[in-house]
Amino acid sequence: MKLYVSPRAPNPRRVQMFIAEKGITGIEEVVVEIGKDEHRSSNYRAKSPLAKVPVLELDDGRFLGETRAICSYLEGRYPEPNLMGESFEDRAFIEMTDRRMELYLFGTIANCIRHTHPGLAPLEQPQFPDFGHSQGQKVREVARWLDGELASQPFVAGERFTIADITAFCAIEFARGLMKFRPGAEGMAHLQAWRDRIAERPSAKA
Repeated sequence: MKLYVSPRAPNPRRVQMFIAEKGITGIEEVVVEIGKDEHRSSNYRAKSPLAKVPVLELDDGRFLGETRAICSYLEGRYPEPNLMGESFEDRAFIEMTDRRMELYLFGTIANCIRHTHPGLAPLEQPQFPDFGHSQGQKVREVARWLDGELASQPFVAGERFTIADITAFCAIEFARGLMKFRPGAEGMAHLQAWRDRIAERPSAKA
């Protein structure tokens, strides 16, 4: 299999971290340079019609896009260690939490950055700075809620590390780099402690 990734892009990092946590080997990484518009080439669009990364090229030649779908495929193919839930109830609650991290934390961070950071202007035209700044405020609202959750549980979805932690961590790191967001500096000590613990995992350094 081949995984098409782009340096510094947060969604490919989610899959790379998932793969590292699983201990999966043998997947070739192919770099797609977004800064050079390689994701918009006809060759790449044949793999990803909407010009998004990551994409997983399967052994049979099919192309699987969307981060969560790629992780679901890999979870089925390599079921241990389990990161997405074992029973149907476990899967449902982990998916709920992961979706919250993706939609309300990751999504608002992405909107803030894409509409306020000058380096993202080539990828987001037109930019709407007022919208971006409002999204930055929403990021803090979700982060404060998450800080409260982590006051009473060690991981985002409960008592063990799951895909929801990967999604949240990659989101926080994206915000850390381009929004200069530091939870601890804004009174979110539990979120900061969780971030620092996850950052020590080998997968976070992969």
